[in-house]
Amino acid sequence: MLRILGKKLGATGFTALPAGLALRSYSSSAKQMTIREALKSALDEEMAADQSVFLMGEEVGEYQGAYKISKGLLQKYGPERVVDTPITESGFTGIGVGAAFYGLRPVVEFMTFNFAMQAMDQIINSASKTNYMSSGNISMPIVFRGPNGAAAGVGAQHSQCYAAWYGSCPGLKVLIPYSSEDARGLLKAAIRDPDPVVFLENELLYGEAFPISAEVLDSGFCIPIGKAKIEREGKHVTITAFSKMVGFSLKAAEILAKDGIDAEVINLRSIRPLDRSTINASVRKTNRLVTVEEGFPQHGVGAEICASIVEDSFGYLDAPIERITGADVPLPYAANLERMALPQVEDIIRAAKRACYRSLPMAATA
Repeated sequence: MLRILGKKLGATGFTALPAGLALRSYSSSAKQMTIREALKSALDEEMAADQSVFLMGEEVGEYQGAYKISKGLLQKYGPERVVDTPITESGFTGIGVGAAFYGLRPVVEFMTFNFAMQAMDQIINSASKTNYMSSGNISMPIVFRGPNGAAAGVGAQHSQCYAAWYGSCPGLKVLIPYSSEDARGLLKAAIRDPDPVVFLENELLYGEAFPISAEVLDSGFCIPIGKAKIEREGKHVTITAFSKMVGFSLKAAEILAKDGIDAEVINLRSIRPLDRSTINASVRKTNRLVTVEEGFPQHGVGAEICASIVEDSFGYLDAPIERITGADVPLPYAANLERMALPQVEDIIRAAKRACYRSLPMAATA
């Protein structure tokens, strides 16, 4: 990597998305791809297309990645572009920021975003603010990626969701994939973007396979940043979610349908910028809203969505907004307590029924 930093590379990479790119539903094809494969393929294709793209982080090279996202990339691109770093998040994140100042396109991998707490100064004070403070003269094409949120039995210090943390910071773009289509299209968009992007993955989704179309497998495929996807159309209640909670919301919607409640499920995909227009349009149709997230309730993503609806679509609401979040406690280690502290499918079902006046409100059952 030092040799890369010592010379200007001719390839400048991609900074724009294809014109007229529209979001599409999954193909009916039997082709399946895991999140792990989708992330690796996107990274591989972008590194092949643009020599200024490189990967750095702990165990990304010789060990093939802590979660095998970078498997085979060291052998293909060499140690200058797949850089194993010491266990010093602040140090290697600062190197990545400096490389982006120089015009390279670093992809900085954190073994978990909980460890990125050590690099907050580099991410927030250096990466997110430099373009503004330089009057637009210095761009910051860098991606910070890795697993975010709860895994399983790893305790409070390794289980935090940082969507709201980074989502509150001007200058950053914050993306969270749910499916393999999301992972491929959003990571490509993040690498090509001229601004710093925080890319929050989920450890428990890495091995999950999703149907994927030939269009998504095309090397030119890209998902516009800031555009949510309606995963399931409905008319009675809107459910917004991101990451693993999209899957939970879709399962809840299937069960609700058996009780005659037609739920619309929105996969946010992008936390900053937030697709307020899609969310408001859905609520104006269904007249009800349930927000779902694993993070803490106070100052959460759901709280921001609630504020947006109250500001722009309050007159369309036929019921109070329901928020489903993680418990307002550090996540317990014990498996039974961990499950109680995180949103479950049944929590979403109960909230949707309350919004549709199909069950007693919580206050009445207390």
